[in-house]
Amino acid sequence: MKNNKKMSKGITLIALVVTIIVLLILAGISVQMLTGNNGILQRAGNAKKNNDYGAAKEQVDITVLGSINTDGTINRDRFKKENERNY
Repeated sequence: MKNNKKMSKGITLIALVVTIIVLLILAGISVQMLTGNNGILQRAGNAKKNNDYGAAKEQVDITVLGSINTDGTINRDRFKKENERNY
C-alpha cells in the first residue's frame, strides 16, 4: 500500500512539471506573435498609418471635387473655401 502512494505522488509531480513547461512554451510563442517583425503590434501600427493616409486622401478628394465648376475646371475661390472648411 505504501508503495502505491509514492508512485502516485511521483506521477503528479511529473505532470506538474510537464504542464509548466507547456505553459512556458505557449507564453514564449504568444510574446513572439505580439512583438515579432510581423507581429500583432506591427500590423496594428501599419493599419493606423494606412487609415490616416486614406483619411487624408479622402479629404483632398472632397476638397477638389467640391470646387469643380460645371465645365470641369477648378474654381480657385471655391477650392480655398472648401479647403478651409475641410481642414
